[in-house]
Order: sequence, then structure tokens, then C-alpha cells
Amino acid sequence: MTQERLDIIEKHKQNGVIFQDPDSAFIDAEVTIGAGTRIAPNVHITGNTIIGKNVEIGFNTEIENAVIGDEVKIRQSVILESEIGAKTTVGPFAYVRPHCKVGEGVKLGDFVEIKNSNIGNGTKLSHLTYVGDADVGEKINFGCGTVVVNYDGKNKYRTVIEDHAFIGCNTNLVAPVTVGANAFTAAGSTITEDVPANTLAIARARQVVKTNWKRK
Repeated sequence: MTQERLDIIEKHKQNGVIFQDPDSAFIDAEVTIGAGTRIAPNVHITGNTIIGKNVEIGFNTEIENAVIGDEVKIRQSVILESEIGAKTTVGPFAYVRPHCKVGEGVKLGDFVEIKNSNIGNGTKLSHLTYVGDADVGEKINFGCGTVVVNYDGKNKYRTVIEDHAFIGCNTNLVAPVTVGANAFTAAGSTITEDVPANTLAIARARQVVKTNWKRK
């Protein structure tokens, strides 16, 4: 460890930051970290990042030019040029791309990727979900495998999902589209038209069962 790195780590330790393995931490000089924050091995925090108090940063995490609120928990994830609200959980293996603003008490679970999006307080994206160019309200549940289809090959469009909506598993939201407050999308749907508030949208082919079918 160079003397410069050693001095940076020592400064943060004196301010109440806890390093599990100081030798493996890479912290830029401009970074601010609140007291009580715990940093696991092989963490990289760079740029003008600001991290709040009592944050838990798991090993192999990269944070660049981000603002992280108090009591956030991050596990094996990448956060770039974005804001994460207090008491939110990120990861494992989440990817927060630039220009995202995530509210308080949000869950960004495993293999979730968000980009250029706003996520409201209390919303849950638990696993295997992509949200790009979207404005997402509060206390929304995203089922596994949800994809916001934001790019048509030439242009990118925004999606709006209003408070308390429920997005069923394996839903494709083809932008530009709006899902109203308290609306539901059925699992396996491809939504290409706006869904009014307080409705259920089903957009999938009806199942057909072939009897007496034999493999050729």
C-alpha cells in the first residue's frame, strides 16, 4: 500500500469507518464516508462519492461518483453516477448505471440492472429485472424477469409506472407506455398499450393443449 493510500484509509478510520481489510480497499481522496460504515475487502470507491453513516459495503463492490444514503446495504454490486436513498438494499450482483435516483427503502436484488431511471420509495425489484429510461413510483413490486423495453433500434423511450402497481413475472413493458396506479400486469404479458389505474392487463397468447400428440 502506498503512503497516499495509507493516509486516506487512516483518515477514514479516525472518522469511524471500519475496514475489514484495509490493504485491499481503494478509496479516492475526494470520497466522503460517514461514521459507522463498514467496508469489506476489495472495495473500490472513486470520484466525488459521498457515503452516509452506518452503510454496509460488501466485498467486490465498485462505487463511482455516487451518493449513498444512511444505512444502505450493498453486496457485490456496481453503482455509477447515481443516488441511493437511505435504508435501501442493493445486490448481490446489481448494476446501477448512470443517472439513476433510487428512493428510500428500495430493494434492488440479484441481477437487477437499472439505467437513467427514477425509483420511488419502497419499490422492490428483487431479481432478474432490467429497468431503463423509466419513472417508477412508490411501493411497486416487479416480478422476476421483468424487462422495460426502452430501445427500438434507433430511439429510446421512457416508461412510467405509477404508485402501488404490480408487475407480473416475465412482463415486457414496451416503451413508451404507462402503467397506472394500483394496476396489475399478468405474468408473461407483453404490454404495448397504456394500462389504466386499478385494472389488470393480460397480453399473452391463450394456451392450447394438443391431445394424442406424438413426436415425429
